[in-house]
Amino acid sequence: MTSRRFDRTHTDDLIEFIGASPSPYHAAANVAERLEAAGFRRLVETAAWDGEAGGRYVLRGGAIVAWYVPEGTEVTRGFRIFGAHTDSPTLRVKPHPDTGAAGWRQVAVELYGGTLLNTWLDRDLGLSGRIALRDGTERLVLVDRPLLRVPQLAIHLDRTVNEAGLQLDKQQHMTPIWGLGKIDEGALIRFVADEAGVDAEDVAGWDLMVHDVQKPAYIGRDGELLAAARLDNLLSVHAGLAALLAAAHDGAAHIPVFGAFDHEETGSESTTGAAGPLLETVLTRVVSSRGGSLDDRARAFADSFHLSSDVGHAVHPNYVGRHEPGHHPVPNGGPILKVNTNQRYATDARGRAVWAAACERAGVPWQTFVGINSMGCGTTIGPITATRLGIETVDVGAACLSMHSSRELCGAEDPHLLASAAAAFLAG
Repeated sequence: MTSRRFDRTHTDDLIEFIGASPSPYHAAANVAERLEAAGFRRLVETAAWDGEAGGRYVLRGGAIVAWYVPEGTEVTRGFRIFGAHTDSPTLRVKPHPDTGAAGWRQVAVELYGGTLLNTWLDRDLGLSGRIALRDGTERLVLVDRPLLRVPQLAIHLDRTVNEAGLQLDKQQHMTPIWGLGKIDEGALIRFVADEAGVDAEDVAGWDLMVHDVQKPAYIGRDGELLAAARLDNLLSVHAGLAALLAAAHDGAAHIPVFGAFDHEETGSESTTGAAGPLLETVLTRVVSSRGGSLDDRARAFADSFHLSSDVGHAVHPNYVGRHEPGHHPVPNGGPILKVNTNQRYATDARGRAVWAAACERAGVPWQTFVGINSMGCGTTIGPITATRLGIETVDVGAACLSMHSSRELCGAEDPHLLASAAAAFLAG
């Protein structure tokens, strides 16, 4: 628990951002709206780009890349990049969603990412995402009220559940209910179309998912903790946006860039994922639109650095043995530096030095996370970006519990500390 008082303004704003961003498409759209309010201008990928100074961004589905070119910046000047991801593990609607059994109407779903299945049981779930219309346009969909539920089997019908553990079949046991009656083919999409204010006949495709409708909240004796859905990784998305706006306002020695990508939870291999060409294309066009050559791009990349931010593991008081001794990140202890010698995280000695310097400039404490040798380690977009672009990368984040749960937990002060350190990095 933190021993110092802190301004909750940043965390209050994070709560609002998370609540308004139940899907990657909403998260990217909300970032774009905030960028517009700060004077950034959207660029269309099919149009020619100007090389003028100022703030710009590209929005593509559930991904967004934004940058700020200071006045008089040389074409070979490098980038300071903050990378995060917009997606979270969840249940996503299948192409033929209407199903059911024994007089119940249900929605067929596919598991997305490394979902902790039991955390989605007995929760009030909404529906969000996007629909594609036959005229080529898209609409965001948000049903932010109790609509679906995945009910757990009563203990009377599963007498050994507490001793043997909960056994869930991914196909059989994770199908949400949303009403009573016979299966009605097309019912869900008719409902979604009505919610979006369009004709069901005009809906040609959909990317829909469920979300927990419970709002984020401060918890703990002194409200020193934050419980919320999608801390992985909207906490970092929000911190990166705040850092970019601060760097643009206060001045930066390099070109600050903020990228939030989709599909990290499933490997990042998509047109909007970090393993795709989006970031490389944007950075290349930022150089070329200012008259730079291929050689100028190579020089700019060599002068660049990438901060990959994703949540990490706080030490769990009930499972201390699952953590590396001597490396026990705690909530409100500051952001964490993530290290893995097998390059599951991209941090090396130079990256550690760059990160330490940024935290020192920001007056922010920081911690180190290393996985235990007997257990595999997760990964991030850090090694992907480092490999794809050849840009030096360091992996950081905020310590949390219940990662990949439908509702996660972090220190209430850590989001602001991460954003402060990120702002110092982008301005450096």
